[in-house]
Amino acid sequence: MKKKLIAGNWKMNGSLTSNEALLQALVAGVADKECLVAVCVPAPYLAQAQGLASGSGIDVGSQDVSQHESGAYTGELSATMLKDFGVRYAIVGHSERRQYHAESDALVALKAQRALASGITPIVCVGETLAEREAGQTEDVVKRQLAAVIHANGHCISEIVVAYEPVWAIGTGKTASPEEAQQVHAVLRGQLKAATQHADRVHILYGGSMNAANAKQLLSQDDIDGGLVGGASLKAPEFLSIIAAAC
Repeated sequence: MKKKLIAGNWKMNGSLTSNEALLQALVAGVADKECLVAVCVPAPYLAQAQGLASGSGIDVGSQDVSQHESGAYTGELSATMLKDFGVRYAIVGHSERRQYHAESDALVALKAQRALASGITPIVCVGETLAEREAGQTEDVVKRQLAAVIHANGHCISEIVVAYEPVWAIGTGKTASPEEAQQVHAVLRGQLKAATQHADRVHILYGGSMNAANAKQLLSQDDIDGGLVGGASLKAPEFLSIIAAAC
């Protein structure tokens, strides 16, 4: 049975001082925990995070990666550059990137491909808006989003992480019920099984306002293999409580 994975997404938050305090608390709190832990930090803090987390069992992740290998792409971060900083994971296709930067399914698939080529595990985010859920389109939306990544990365698809993040539950305090989340996770697992005989290797994370109060119930579902945690990952006690629930 694979270990649960809890990944924190700091989004555009942090400072040298606050990062140090947070990471020191996390390093002290995750000792001997039987699960996988990662923090996906803003790019300027990758070196700091890697230095503070080194040897602790906490992996460092990026919040994005370029679809380009190198070249005249000002402001972009290549997978090769991220690898230089010991980055283990890279979030791709987060709903905020899809919404605010008009990232398409095809672009997300290319980013996942670029990460995999450099030995970085992409955390591929999928999820529906409130309007799509109310229209009964949840399964169609998440399957379409994942299908693009499967098509571009067929033989490597068992090496990715998938994060189901219902857009209506991100940063709103609303959360899919454990049963609602499990239903979508089961759909995604079935889609992966149709694409690879190693589908059970893939971590499928839940990422819609997971917190210390709801983590245990969510993580008890058959196809929920961990969490992609937003705001709660910025508070050491709460993030450690979620990790404890996973371990």
